[in-house]
Amino acid sequence: MSHKSYRRSYVFAAALTIGALLPARTSYAQDVFDAKSAAHVRQEFVADMDTLHVKIVALAKAIPADKYGWRPAPGVRSISEALMHVVGEWYFWAPSSMAGKPPANFGDPKTQLPALEKTVTTKDAVVAELEKSWAHCNTQLRASDASALTGKYKPWNTTVDAAAFGMAGDLHEHLGQLIAYARSVGVRPPWSKP
Repeated sequence: MSHKSYRRSYVFAAALTIGALLPARTSYAQDVFDAKSAAHVRQEFVADMDTLHVKIVALAKAIPADKYGWRPAPGVRSISEALMHVVGEWYFWAPSSMAGKPPANFGDPKTQLPALEKTVTTKDAVVAELEKSWAHCNTQLRASDASALTGKYKPWNTTVDAAAFGMAGDLHEHLGQLIAYARSVGVRPPWSKP
């Protein structure tokens, strides 16, 4: 065996040995990173949810009661239905995105969520439900155990960053919808400049 071949074999063996050791080291480092990362993602998600809550409730309060039945077209959610859709997300989907639970008496979400949109329609009742559902959601999000949110977790069976981005993206979409609805009925979002 030539000196060059011997060196190549040595380098190849060393690379295999290092390669075999790296996954274990990376896995350990990844486990440590995931716990810190999950806590950070949860913290940022909760802060974003706080902002969404403030803006959605401000819009709900700014829109006149007689406009709550307004809808942009037949078959599209009305203002009250869009707000109650957010209520359902705060009761069920947002808490579950961080492995939280709906209220004990919530019932089956497949029937309860659509029923909320159709049965609670007055401004006072909608605003009260927004505040009640947010209080539940906020408690569940802040109580979630970040160390249990590493890897894929129940019930979403996804990672904490995917769950947070998915839920936040959906609620931001509803905020945009509600801004468009408010402007359509002549209401400027309270936080925007004229």
